[in-house]
Amino acid sequence: MSMMSEFKTFAMRGNVIDLAVGVIIGAAFGKIVDSVVNDLIMPVIGRIIGKLDFSNMFVTLAEPPAGTAMTLDALKKAGVPVFAYGNFLTIVVNFLILAFIIFLMVRAFNKMRAEEPATPAEPPPTPEDIVLLREIRDSLKTRQS
Repeated sequence: MSMMSEFKTFAMRGNVIDLAVGVIIGAAFGKIVDSVVNDLIMPVIGRIIGKLDFSNMFVTLAEPPAGTAMTLDALKKAGVPVFAYGNFLTIVVNFLILAFIIFLMVRAFNKMRAEEPATPAEPPPTPEDIVLLREIRDSLKTRQS
């Protein structure tokens, strides 16, 4: 089997295609969650704690050069080490929201699966030796009567 035909067989399996679709949808969904966190939730949290720009919360770990603006981007460009905890907190909130949404989706999926009516399973066929033993038993009963 050539490498191309082997790759075609691999790529056309249902699992690979399902995985690709899941990754693409997951990436798009991740952008939606990023937007919800960055544009809706973090400004409210920032307003509550008194900082309007939550992602720009940091602590400098060295003295910045004179004339450097005290923003996270400017300090990073100047090579000043910073402890950017605001960005980390934003990512943690993003993760928690995404994990909670996935939990709700899995929970709903499990409930739907549990509600599916159970198909009545047909009993397995009786093994041949049992059938023969039953025939012998029935034959002996008729002889005794």
